[in-house]
Amino acid sequence: MTLKNFGKVKELEQSKSLLNTTRIGNTEFRWGERTYVIGICNLSPDSFSGDGLGNDIEAVVALAKRMVAEGADIIDVGGESTRPSAEPLPINDIDNELRLVIPVIERLVSEIPVPISIDTYKSGVASRALKAGAAMINDIWGLKRDPKLADLAAETDVPVILMSNQRDAPCQDIMPEIISDLERSIGLAVKAGVPEENIIIDPGLGFGKTHEQNLEIIRRLAELKSLGRPILLGSSRKALIGLVLDLPTDQRLEGTAATVAIGITNGADMVRVHDVKQMVRVCRMSDAIIRRRTASD
Repeated sequence: MTLKNFGKVKELEQSKSLLNTTRIGNTEFRWGERTYVIGICNLSPDSFSGDGLGNDIEAVVALAKRMVAEGADIIDVGGESTRPSAEPLPINDIDNELRLVIPVIERLVSEIPVPISIDTYKSGVASRALKAGAAMINDIWGLKRDPKLADLAAETDVPVILMSNQRDAPCQDIMPEIISDLERSIGLAVKAGVPEENIIIDPGLGFGKTHEQNLEIIRRLAELKSLGRPILLGSSRKALIGLVLDLPTDQRLEGTAATVAIGITNGADMVRVHDVKQMVRVCRMSDAIIRRRTASD
């Protein structure tokens, strides 16, 4: 091992002591011990990856159950497309989103053993989803699109994923901008009363970043450790993989695996993926190398 690599491993080991345990639903997530996997359940028919299941509740439930059987630690349910060309819906236009996500969450709560996350930046949707049984909020705007969301997360004492989104303000120096943006989001959460241990950060691959910037984020992911919060990496099937490999979304499995493994090497604590079975294996192998975690641990 080179001195540089040894230093990186020691840095990641030391970072374990800086992170708290986060309770999501009835499950404790002990950051640093292993990489956790979020399985994606897209309900929006125009999902970028072509996996949107719409109103087919039985298909969504079957998908979620399969992901849990394959090793998913959380199921993330979303009802609005966040692909780059999608037209965002108004904050107060939540009926269609609720129609998609609430029946699914109500079913999943009684049929799967892992926590459910609601993928929304709207407090109205999040509030109804939490009442239906969701246990975490995944906000692609880091509490900056709907200020009421921070208060909701504090009042209900649920964890929140804060993502850095540059779609409104593209930038040149990407890592300092992401760190500054996430610091602002963390500040909004803490000011509202969200406990530090309930905050997870996400650099937001693909959200207002160039192809080169997305690759740079994965390469420099460890810099986010300065924020002292667990890091979620969401690279699954994204355009950066398609651009490198010249492949459509349904053929980006190996590219996703590479980003996940390198992301874990550089400090990712959690990954959000479509292909759970394969990425759970990638995480376990990466954890065995990086975290010295064996199958018996």
